[in-house]
Amino acid sequence: MARYTEANCKLCRREGEKLYLKGSRCFGDKCAFERRAYSPGEHGRTTRRKGSEYALRLREKQKVRRIYGIMERQFRNYFQRAARQKGITGENLLRMLECRLDNLTYRLGFAPSRKAARQLVLHRHFLVNDRVVNIPSYQVKPGDIISVREKSKNLDLIHQALREGRTADLPYLRLDKARLQGELLEYPKRTDIPLLVQEQLIVELYSK
Repeated sequence: MARYTEANCKLCRREGEKLYLKGSRCFGDKCAFERRAYSPGEHGRTTRRKGSEYALRLREKQKVRRIYGIMERQFRNYFQRAARQKGITGENLLRMLECRLDNLTYRLGFAPSRKAARQLVLHRHFLVNDRVVNIPSYQVKPGDIISVREKSKNLDLIHQALREGRTADLPYLRLDKARLQGELLEYPKRTDIPLLVQEQLIVELYSK
């Protein structure tokens, strides 16, 4: 399975904004983007970025892909599926990304970042409708219950993430902290997804 193994902070610096890929570190003084808010590399301070239409569309695609921690081929597959569905392609794309199991685990506050949520899912710490699911890309459906396995309920990482409570209160999710479980109430609407991106630029990029 392909995955990104270099420094996550380089991704934020390349996109020119915080993507919040490292959990609590992104909110503290140790955040690399706060200290070096310029592109990585030898010429990061001096290189002028070209503002072509293609570059703007590419950067928007890369930003969304990096936020959700998805490789290029998988992201393109999501787009192709979104294009075949009824409705607005860009919104369909974000809805599928938002309904990934690793993302919803992060949104519910069980992990400090999507990367940490992905690891927890891979290590079989979560149940979906009382069944173990260890596939981060698993598509959660409305009415599905995501819960922490009984033997994993004492994990410090999960409780620390819940205490920090930096995840948004989203209308399409319901969290029961006492029982360490959450529910996807409905498919998220675009206005409910806390993501400052222009998904139409991604559609234009792939439509060329």
